[in-house]
Amino acid sequence: MPVITCIDDLKQLYRRRVPRMFYDYAESGSWTEQTFRENVSDFANIRLRQRIAVDMTGRSTAMQMIGQDVRMPVAIAPVGLTGMQSADGEIKAARAAERFGVPFTLSTMSICSIEDVASHASEPFWFQIYTLNDDDFNRKIINRAKAAGCSALVITVDLQILGQRHKDLKNGLSAPPKLTIPTMLNLATKWGWGLDMLGTKRRFFGNIVGHVEGVSDPASLSSWTAEKFDHALNWDKIRKLMDMWGGKVILKGVLDVEDAEKAAEIGADAIVVSNHGGRQLDGAVSSIRMLPEIAAAVGDKTEVWMDGGIRSGQDVLKAVALGAKGVMIGRAFVYGLGAMGEGGVTKALEIIHKELDTSMALCGETGLGNVGRHNVLVPKGFLDAFA
Repeated sequence: MPVITCIDDLKQLYRRRVPRMFYDYAESGSWTEQTFRENVSDFANIRLRQRIAVDMTGRSTAMQMIGQDVRMPVAIAPVGLTGMQSADGEIKAARAAERFGVPFTLSTMSICSIEDVASHASEPFWFQIYTLNDDDFNRKIINRAKAAGCSALVITVDLQILGQRHKDLKNGLSAPPKLTIPTMLNLATKWGWGLDMLGTKRRFFGNIVGHVEGVSDPASLSSWTAEKFDHALNWDKIRKLMDMWGGKVILKGVLDVEDAEKAAEIGADAIVVSNHGGRQLDGAVSSIRMLPEIAAAVGDKTEVWMDGGIRSGQDVLKAVALGAKGVMIGRAFVYGLGAMGEGGVTKALEIIHKELDTSMALCGETGLGNVGRHNVLVPKGFLDAFA
């Protein structure tokens, strides 16, 4: 077993162990992947301000996210097909997050169902829903999430239509994988993954199969989104979903100040500044560049979080310094899951936490509540380059 020191180490191990179509599903963006790349590279332009001779005893990274105590302000983002990255992947990730002390969010497009995850968790988790054109399905799945004890609803608002992801099309992405010759040749090199998959019955979209009609290919993400996602989405429909839920709501996929103001106006408990990991509108601005303007506009009305490009504890610290009350991680935990299963998710969280704690200390802070713009150096014009 190689020595794992950072998230990139987990990524390299993940790439070796997981079939290409699922690696590419996670590690890709839409079209040219410009936004996907800039989500990461734009963090590198932000420098941390080192301070010395500050008493560092009694440090804490603990905060709250929508009233929930968290060991650090990091939540596991909803990621579809997680159970294809590792057998029973959503259950493994939920258990790791619970033990570590951060929230886990289950995707509608998960392999393990809401009920599966709830049966293996001892604490409430969050559930994510897309904006679908089927009110009956929306109502039923929200009621299932309530029955499972989910404590918050994450509504993804930036996926009315699926951005074209070239690698998924070329790989014929499906769950389970369709046995074409290229797929079988690749699977033949992933014996460990295959043996784990043989040990589980969870290989389909657990929240979809058996719960919805009218989808021509239930194994295909693109088929599902084309036939069920609501192209006529508007704010009234988002409000309707919020009313169906009746509890705490997080709106994920906000990348514009006007949209953030509307989200706060309709009562979202938190918004996630996000471009869907660069997987929707290629050419959109990176999440970290939009974060400060949105936080300044609505940060006193709703909690502002961000996702996209978080690969280290230093990235978390930079996001908090620029106005985020929390972040969501997707790829970072998927790398760990694919590399080492449940222990890999724990490892990813440990790495991020250690980097966050150490960097916070070296910046002269003992708690994240004191972190702000004074802790970072931002290049001139970086945040207003797109004004």
